[in-house]
Amino acid sequence: MEGEDGREVSLTDVVPLLSLVDESGSIAQAAMLKGLSYRHAWGLLRSVEERLGGALIDKERGRGSVLSDLGQAVLRAHRLCGERLDGNMQALASEVASDLNRWLTPPADDVRIHASHGYAVAALVTSLVADEVPVDIKYRDSAEAVTALARGECDLAGFHVPRGAFRAVCADAYRRWLDPQRHVLVHLTRRKQGLFLAKGNPKRIAGLRDLARDDIRFVNRQPGSGTRMLLDLALREIGIDPDRVNGYSSTELTHSAIAAFVASGMADVGFGVEPAAHHFGLDFIPVVEEDYFFACDRARLERVPLTTVLALLRSNAYREGVDRLDGYDPRDCGKLFDLDEGLAATAD
Repeated sequence: MEGEDGREVSLTDVVPLLSLVDESGSIAQAAMLKGLSYRHAWGLLRSVEERLGGALIDKERGRGSVLSDLGQAVLRAHRLCGERLDGNMQALASEVASDLNRWLTPPADDVRIHASHGYAVAALVTSLVADEVPVDIKYRDSAEAVTALARGECDLAGFHVPRGAFRAVCADAYRRWLDPQRHVLVHLTRRKQGLFLAKGNPKRIAGLRDLARDDIRFVNRQPGSGTRMLLDLALREIGIDPDRVNGYSSTELTHSAIAAFVASGMADVGFGVEPAAHHFGLDFIPVVEEDYFFACDRARLERVPLTTVLALLRSNAYREGVDRLDGYDPRDCGKLFDLDEGLAATAD
């Protein structure tokens, strides 16, 4: 069937209508809200139903119109596409904007940041942009960020290490690229990582050991990320071979994408930072607390643009913003650590 403008009807045309039916329980009301006639709305739905081979709407006595299982699946799939792309598209947009700005504006002291994507990092970039500080942000996994700093390709390299167990092993992965004489660490935040679960925890997942269950579908971060490295270590510590976890090779690039995957029902559990879980209405089981650092050249600390960044990190406004993030603790935000001191073992 063709729409009123002569185009073939697609899922993109029908999803907003399905969403309104789901909210209102009425095809007639959904059609009115979309500015369509009842007949035309039904025609759109029927056209897509024919292509999909199933009903999108169920009529139930006393309940009006409700979405069928297929209709709910179409809505979830559409939301998943948007949510999985959102974090990656924001990261790409910020990179493209910074590249264009270098061509469109006179040379400036850009803050060159390479960092794994995280909520406190995003808040820093937003604050710098609001203060009209030029930012060249590239979202990379922790290992890539630190190696870029060693090559002189950035001013700040963001990476994270767990507190307590596994800190020494994870820290050693970055030490080979960092020079105690040349580099210094700037603390950004403490944060919690843990398991993302569907609301109400229908699978009754209690902790990491449940990832070995055959009925659990997992979604993972990409190889090379600090989160993936930590999870590999934690699973082996309790005798679970990561390769035997169902879905362990299924990967996403951001914490938000992991949470969206679980929220869509495409996986039962994921692993990431707490704000992402709450943003998508998921339950969260904390597993580990970690420190997020920026590594930088010691010699640049007293020069623009790093002086500007340090002042912002130490400001009350920025700290209060980070403090509002679930599971984030900015108590040491902006504090400087020598390399060995910052990466040293912790009591928790």
